[in-house]
Amino acid sequence: MTSDSFPLSALSNQLADAIEQIGPSIVTIQADGCHPASGLVWQPDIVVTIDHAVTQEEDLPIVLPDGRAVTASLIGRDSSTDLAVLRLPEANLPLPTLSETALRVGHLVLAVGRSGEGSLSATFGMIGKLGGSWRSWQGGQIDQYIRPYLMAVRSIGGSALLDSEGKLIGLNTHGPRHSILTIPASTIQRVVGQLVQTGRIAQGYLGVSMQNVPIPERLSQTLNLAHSVGVMLLSVAPDSPADRAGLLIGDVLIALDDQPITDVGDVRMMLSGDRIGQTLVARVLRGGAITEVSVTVGEKGVESDR
Repeated sequence: MTSDSFPLSALSNQLADAIEQIGPSIVTIQADGCHPASGLVWQPDIVVTIDHAVTQEEDLPIVLPDGRAVTASLIGRDSSTDLAVLRLPEANLPLPTLSETALRVGHLVLAVGRSGEGSLSATFGMIGKLGGSWRSWQGGQIDQYIRPYLMAVRSIGGSALLDSEGKLIGLNTHGPRHSILTIPASTIQRVVGQLVQTGRIAQGYLGVSMQNVPIPERLSQTLNLAHSVGVMLLSVAPDSPADRAGLLIGDVLIALDDQPITDVGDVRMMLSGDRIGQTLVARVLRGGAITEVSVTVGEKGVESDR
């Protein structure tokens, strides 16, 4: 009787095979000033990793699967999805196979990355939570909410999440409260395509700095507001979309296009790239009364750099 006749032995060998299969497609990102992260080969000369692991644009140290130390350059980054895309000339590394599994809570998964020395590391777990498309706190569009429950590892950033067949589900990053979130392959594909083509991801821009503020209970009752928290404008950049629309320092934003605003993150979520050029109706508290102002969304990094 062979060892594979035992279910646990068969599963053990299957997991080891999956790690071995993805290994040649994973590199180490030797980021200065922070823990090394992993990177995933996405095209023969392109590596994708988490944005906050990339601390320089040129001569970024990379350790290849065979142990060679090379350098990569930054093609572009998108902090809203926490992805960065690097150019890795003449590496000719194999590409991962993308998963076609319809994920379900409880599906077994593997997270596979590389240590700072370049050796493979892996951890085992399951899909803990799933959801539909969502926007990050910075407004990035993520195609599916995937939260794996994994055994603790020192560094998970940029590691690959694999299904039970060893195929790629997505790239792991750090979520709130020490959680792990997975950026799905479809999101990576879209972001990589845009960054390779233009070097940036378009994001909306109003030209304001903001802060959450409570709304006095008496005022909230008088104006029949549904909530008692808004976002105050602390500054308005000259000739910005907000300035041209007539928004003022001290205005308290309570809604954008009929969407309640109770947190700075709510505003950022309304400024996705597909809203650039659109006119939004901003409802603000000004002088104890509700005022509506129409503001046309600009583009961050274009208008904001004027």
